[in-house]
Amino acid sequence: MSAEVIVESTGEKAFGFGSNWQSFIDKHLNEERVAEAVKSLEVFCGKDALAGKTFLDIGCGSGLFSLAARKLGASKIVSMDIDPNSVACCRQLHESLGSPDDWQVVEGSVLDQDFMNSLGEFDFVYSWGVLHHTGSMWQAIDNAAARVAKGGGFYIAIYNEADGFQFMPDGRIGNSKLWLWEKKFYMSMPGFIQGLIDLAAQSAMILVYLLTLRNPIQQIKNHKQLRGMSWSVDIKDWLGGYPYEYAKSDALFNLLKFQGLNIEKLKCHNGLLNNELYFSRTR
Repeated sequence: MSAEVIVESTGEKAFGFGSNWQSFIDKHLNEERVAEAVKSLEVFCGKDALAGKTFLDIGCGSGLFSLAARKLGASKIVSMDIDPNSVACCRQLHESLGSPDDWQVVEGSVLDQDFMNSLGEFDFVYSWGVLHHTGSMWQAIDNAAARVAKGGGFYIAIYNEADGFQFMPDGRIGNSKLWLWEKKFYMSMPGFIQGLIDLAAQSAMILVYLLTLRNPIQQIKNHKQLRGMSWSVDIKDWLGGYPYEYAKSDALFNLLKFQGLNIEKLKCHNGLLNNELYFSRTR
C-alpha cells in the first residue's frame, strides 16, 4: 500500500494514515486494546451514551472506535474515511464480525458537503484526532458538527495550539509551529529516511524514560492504556501527521455555539496534545 495520499483541499502530499493503521491492525490489535478503546468512550461520554444510538465515525482509521461503538450498543454505525487504506482496514474489522448490516463502511471526505449531507444526521458524531489533518480544519469541524441530530452528541479531539516552548513528559519539545515544520520536512523525505527518523524518535523517547527513571519496557507496554493505541504506530503518526492544524479550546467553542452545540465535557491540554471536547445539541 502507498504510504502517501494527496490533500484534497491543497493538492499537497499528505501522510498516509491508512498504511500506518494497517500496521496497527496486523501487528497490535487484540481484545485487550479493543477493551481499552471501549473504556475510553465510556469514561469520557458516559456508560450508556451510545446505547441504541446511531453513530458516525469520521476519519475511522483502523475502525477500532467503530467496533467499540458497536460493543457499547450503537444501533447503526457509519464509518467513513478519505484514505482508501483506512477504509480497507475498517472493512477488515467489519468483515471479521460477519459484515453486519447495521455497520456501513464508506469512502468519502468530510470536506465534501454533498457527500456529508447524503449521510443524514446521527445521534452521536465522533472524530478523534482527525479534523486537524484535513487541510481545512475549520470547514471540516463545521461539516462534521452539522451531522449531529437534535439531542445528539459530538466528540472531537483537536491539537492544542501551543505557543510557548513545551517540554512534554514523552520527550517532545517545541511548539505547534515547530512541529508543523517538522511534519512538512518528514513528508518531503523518501520512505527509508522517514524510517530512520522514526527510529531516532523512538530512541530519544527511550532515553527520556531512562533519564527520568521510568522503565522503557513498561512505558511502551502501558501505552495501550491510551485508547488502545500502539506506541510505535503513534510515534509514526505524530512525526508524519501532515496536514497539521491546531486550535485553542475557546476558538472551538466560538465556532460550535453557532451550530447550536453546548459543551458538556472538556479535557484540555496546554502543550502539544489533543484537547478533547464533548458537545451536545439542544433538542
